[in-house]
Amino acid sequence: MSVDLVGFLGVVLVAYVVPGPDFLVVVRSATEHPAKGRAAALGAQAGLCVHMLTAAAGLSVIAARSPLVYDAIKLLGAAYLVYLGVRAVLAARRSARGRTHGRETGSDPQDGPAPSPSPRGEPEPHRWRAGFTQGFLTNVLNPKAALFFLSILPQFVDGGGSMARQIFFLGILDVVIGVVYWFALVTVAAPLGALLARPKVRHRWELTTGWLFITIGIGVAATT
Repeated sequence: MSVDLVGFLGVVLVAYVVPGPDFLVVVRSATEHPAKGRAAALGAQAGLCVHMLTAAAGLSVIAARSPLVYDAIKLLGAAYLVYLGVRAVLAARRSARGRTHGRETGSDPQDGPAPSPSPRGEPEPHRWRAGFTQGFLTNVLNPKAALFFLSILPQFVDGGGSMARQIFFLGILDVVIGVVYWFALVTVAAPLGALLARPKVRHRWELTTGWLFITIGIGVAATT
C-alpha cells in the first residue's frame, strides 16, 4: 500500500484548523466542562468513522450521486445546527430575564455566579452523553464530511492497491489526528468556563455562539 502521506496530512491539518460546526460544538462544550468538550470531540470523530465506513463500502457514492439523498442529509444537518443555536439563544434570554428579576427583588449580584445551576454541576453520565451526542450528530449529518472521504481521500491513494483498505488507513489516521487536535483545543478552551460563570459574559457568549450556529445552519440549507 502506497499513499501520499505528506499531502494528505497537509490537507487534514488545514481542514481541522479552519473553524466549522465541529469546532463550535467542541469549544462550546469545553467551556461548560472539559469532560463534555472531550465527549463532543469523541462524538465528532465517531461521526467521522461513520463517513469513513460508508465511503469504504461505497454507500456514500449513492448519496453523492442522488441529489435527493444528499439534500435530505444536508437539510437534516442544517436543522440540527439551527436547533442548537435556538437553544443557546433561548438560554441566554432566560438567564437575562432571571438577572432582571433578581435586580428587581434585590437578590442579584451584578457579576456574581449565575443564578441557575452551572453546567459543571450536571451529573457526569448526562454531561458526557450530551456532549457526545451533539458532536456525533453535528458531524454525521454534515454531507461535506462524507464528500471529503469520497472526493479528497482517493487523490492520495495508490490506484494499484485496494481502495477500501487505503481509505480505512487514511480515515483512521484522520480520526486519530482529530482526537489529538480536539483534545488540545479542549485544554485551551476549558479555562474560559470560569470567565463564563459571570452572568453577563455568559449571556453574550450564549447569544454569539447561538447566532453563529443559526447562521451556519441557514447557510448550509441555502446551498441545497
